[in-house]
Amino acid sequence: MGHSPGAAAGKRSLQELSPGRSIVKIRSCRLPGGVGLVHQGESLLKTSRTAKLPPFFTHPIGSLPRPKAVLDVLARRKEMAPDRLKRVMDDCVVFAIRMQEEAGLDVVSDGEWRREQYIREFLGRIGGFDRCRRYEHQGEVKYTDVVVRRIPATEPVFAGDAAFLVAHTDRVTKFALPSPFLIGMRYWHADHSKDAYPTVEHFIEHLAEILHREARAIVQAGIDIVQIDDPALAYYCDAALMAGTSSHDERLRRDWNPDRELPLAVGAINRIVDGLQAETHLHCCHSVYKRHSDVTGNYKPILPRLADLKADRVNLEFAYSGTGDISDLKLLPPHLGIGMGVVDVRSEQIPTVEQIEGIAAAGAAILPPERIALNPDCGFAPEAGEPPTIDEAFEKLKRLTTAAANLRKRFAKS
Repeated sequence: MGHSPGAAAGKRSLQELSPGRSIVKIRSCRLPGGVGLVHQGESLLKTSRTAKLPPFFTHPIGSLPRPKAVLDVLARRKEMAPDRLKRVMDDCVVFAIRMQEEAGLDVVSDGEWRREQYIREFLGRIGGFDRCRRYEHQGEVKYTDVVVRRIPATEPVFAGDAAFLVAHTDRVTKFALPSPFLIGMRYWHADHSKDAYPTVEHFIEHLAEILHREARAIVQAGIDIVQIDDPALAYYCDAALMAGTSSHDERLRRDWNPDRELPLAVGAINRIVDGLQAETHLHCCHSVYKRHSDVTGNYKPILPRLADLKADRVNLEFAYSGTGDISDLKLLPPHLGIGMGVVDVRSEQIPTVEQIEGIAAAGAAILPPERIALNPDCGFAPEAGEPPTIDEAFEKLKRLTTAAANLRKRFAKS
């Protein structure tokens, strides 16, 4: 895939995007919709960009389906010369960016096309993990990574990917990182990890330090929105899982203690976003695997526990059955904006514009439009092999942006 003619027009130099360059100066305030604090005298990219996002602005959660050509490159990347791999993937990522722009999104990601999976790419780059834990998931026997050595990473690993995204679009940009709590719950195991980290709390503490450094680096590269992905928080929404009576993922069969674990999760996220000069999002979902979820349940059990969260917005699912209920929004802490998932990424069915509008309008009956952004329920393909096609994702995103435009006109008149 070659660079499109629009690529050069949308391309900006890293010097132009340097946070050190004077962009705008504004006195201390909190911007509409939960956008983060801006301090007088600081030169922040976000003050001139995310502050201009309209009510019901549209953004991706992160991942897009990988076309077969991208899947083929990912499968062969260990065999390819590094410079050729970079050139090919650069062209692919430009296509992913252009696709989101053509769909009309206000905010774009890189589609996460350089990642085979939204967590494992990060683990592979920072080191310390081996694939040695056997488990069962939805009837399949699998092996997963666990931490077996202290993580050696001292330098950020995603800054180059973030800088490439920034340099190839004039839209507001978003980059997602996995949460320390999610990694801790899935990738620490007493049988394998104790020599590296005596407890999961030790592991999460170190991860928060690493991810804080990572987040600072991607903001320095010019990213406007940093999203922390934590589907593990949705585990606490599932009453059967919490009661220990149901789970088709062996990794989730454990004793859960929300009073101890949820403050640990929120504290780790707060450590990552502390001092970031960017808008920050927390994304909670019910996981996606072959068009199904791992857990069910609305967000009422966890939303009150986000009162101490220092992010600006929380992105939740409302389109897929068994996830969020619109009435959950009554429990949203007042300092948080909401990213409403109004497009089901699991079903092959393409929702109508009217169906998307209906979900969002129901949310706007509870919260003012200025606090609401619109997004798909989850990433379209958190793992490269997920079944949605790129065409399906494009059509769903186009209808999302059409619905958002209709809603802005509708609520401007009310």
